[in-house]
Amino acid sequence: MTHAEHRQHRNGLLLVAAAALCWSTSGLFVRSISADLTTMLFWRGIFSGCAVFALFLLMERGRSLSILRRLRWPALAVALLSAVGMITGIASLRYTTVADAMVIYATVPFMTAALAYVVIGERPSRSTLIGSTVALLGVGVMLWGARMGGSLFGQFLAVLMTLSMAGFTTIMRKYRDVPMLPAMAASAWICSLACFWFAAPMSISIHDFWLCAAFGIVQNAAGLALYTFGSRRVPAAEATLLAALEVPFTPLWVFVFLGETPSVQTLVGGGIVLAALFMHIVSEFRRRPAAMAMPASV
Repeated sequence: MTHAEHRQHRNGLLLVAAAALCWSTSGLFVRSISADLTTMLFWRGIFSGCAVFALFLLMERGRSLSILRRLRWPALAVALLSAVGMITGIASLRYTTVADAMVIYATVPFMTAALAYVVIGERPSRSTLIGSTVALLGVGVMLWGARMGGSLFGQFLAVLMTLSMAGFTTIMRKYRDVPMLPAMAASAWICSLACFWFAAPMSISIHDFWLCAAFGIVQNAAGLALYTFGSRRVPAAEATLLAALEVPFTPLWVFVFLGETPSVQTLVGGGIVLAALFMHIVSEFRRRPAAMAMPASV
């Protein structure tokens, strides 16, 4: 890895970690919005898609239309897979236990590693595999004693959510030269369309409306944009590993801002996940690029 590649990799680590932190604020918004779930998700998707697309227009300016005309199947696949992940992730919590869904979701780095190896020949590093294993153990501790054994349909939805994330992460990694912000905007709008038929958009209060706007922009749009920029700079399995920062930080924000005290298992397991990810990030930052490691010629 050259010095320039090493710098890009470190930037990617920070961007994906920042995306996970944005996503981890979901608990705050879900707890604070009184509107029903589908109405909340409908408005979140509208605002999220508009925010991401506005960012795309701002970045590309006069080239926006020509870029949109050139988009082909990779962007469409990312949009559909991302939308499927959003919809099935939400639906899985309706049809199975939170514990089942979280355990299945925690396997996403391994699924991504296998898919990326098969599709693009990308091997995960030993550090990524170790970090993924320790993080999975941490999730297991968080869920120690939780009710398991939800419906098979709900578990299937959780698996579909995990495969969707692995799929669109791998595609974005392979087609790094394809602008994917329009695809992410489309995925948010597709999610809104799916929720529209079960929602009551005009029944929402002004207070909840603005909270949904913040939910869409701060949690979803910022997370999607940061993950789009970051995932093209790091291996696919590593990107989904860092996305696991969402797991321990979600209950942390709820505790800090809403006063909901997490269980001992959540604190211990979350600490294990954080330690695994922190050690992985530190090891990647300390790794010297090949251009710097070569001895100077005499």
